[in-house]
Amino acid sequence: MSDKFQSVVYGDYLQLNKILGAQSLRSEELGEPAHDEMLFIVIHQVYELWFKQIIHEIKSISELMTGLVNDERPLSVAVSRLRRINEIMKVMIEQVRVIETITPLDFLDFRNFLVPASGFQSFQFRKVELMLGLRGEQRMTYNNKAYNSVFNSEQQSELDAIEATDSVYTTIEKWLERTPFLNTPNFDFSKEYIAAVKNMVAAEKAELSAAPNITEESKSIRYRMLDETMNYINNSLDAESHKRANEAGEVKISHKALLAALMINLYRDEPVLRNPFNLIHGICELDEMFTMWRYRHSQMVLRVIGRKMGTGGSIGYDYLKKTAEQHRIFGELNNISTLMIPRSNLPELPKELKEKLDFAYKVI
Repeated sequence: MSDKFQSVVYGDYLQLNKILGAQSLRSEELGEPAHDEMLFIVIHQVYELWFKQIIHEIKSISELMTGLVNDERPLSVAVSRLRRINEIMKVMIEQVRVIETITPLDFLDFRNFLVPASGFQSFQFRKVELMLGLRGEQRMTYNNKAYNSVFNSEQQSELDAIEATDSVYTTIEKWLERTPFLNTPNFDFSKEYIAAVKNMVAAEKAELSAAPNITEESKSIRYRMLDETMNYINNSLDAESHKRANEAGEVKISHKALLAALMINLYRDEPVLRNPFNLIHGICELDEMFTMWRYRHSQMVLRVIGRKMGTGGSIGYDYLKKTAEQHRIFGELNNISTLMIPRSNLPELPKELKEKLDFAYKVI
C-alpha cells in the first residue's frame, strides 16, 4: 500500500510529545516553583505558533500579489488569506485577557528568573513586521540600539534579506499603481474628482450662507473647515505637491497608488472593484489589528508590572505604548477616508468605463 494512504495517529501527526514537553518552568529548576509560570510559558508559545501561521499566510499573499501582474484571478485568494490573518489577530488580542489572569503579585514570584529574556527577542514577530513593511526609519530604537541587535548573526542576516525584498506594503503599492481606470480617454479621475469637490464645497457654502438659524461665528468655523478640506484634497491629489511631501518624508505612498486606492474606495460598488476594495479594507483592518494588539499588550504590561523596567532592559510600558502609533505600516491607506466625499457628490463615470467595471456583456 502507498504511504499516502497509511493510517495517521493523531498524536504523532501533531507531534504532541514535542509540543507538550516544551514547557520547562525555570522557577522549578531553581527550586522555587511558581504556579503561574506554566501559563506564562504556554501563552507565549501560542503567540509564537500564531506568528508562524501569520508568516505562512504573508508569504502566500506576497506571492499571489506579485503574480497579479498578468492575472487578477488570485486576488480573491489573497483577500481570503488576509481575512484569516485578521481573525488570528483578533484571537491574539483576546488572549491578552488570559495572561491578565496572572496578578502582579503572582508574576513577581518568577519575574526575576526571566532576566534578560524579553518579548523584544521574538524573531518571528520581527519577521512579521518586516514582511508587512515596517522599515528601519519608522522604528523606535530598542535600548538605544538597533532592533536586530538582540539576535545572532544568522538571524540578523535573515532579517536583512527580508528587508531587502519587497514587503506586502510595496507589493500592494505596485499593484495599485497598475490600476488601469485612473486615466482613460474620457475620464481623468484626479481632475474630475477635484472638480466634484469644488462643486460640493461651493454648494455647501451657498446653503450655509442662506441658513437663517446659524450664527455668523458658527458659519465662519464651517467655512474654514470646508476651505481646509478643499486645500487638503487639492494638495494630496496634485502630483507636484505630493512629490514634495514625499521627498520631505511627510508621505510614503506614491501619488498614483494613492489615487488608485481613493478611486477603488469611492467606486467600491462597481463589480470589478469589489475584490480590490476588499483587499484594501482588509489591509486597513490588519493595520488596526496590529495597533490594537500593541496597545492592548502595553496596557497589560502596565497592569502587571506598572512602570518597571522590562526584563530585557527596555523602558517597558512607555516604549510599548509609543510603538502602537509609530509602528503603523498602512496608516496612509486608512487616512484615505480624509479625502472621501459622499456618493451623491461623486463624478459620474462615463458609460464605456462603467460597462468595463460592470462585467457588461451583450446577450445574443
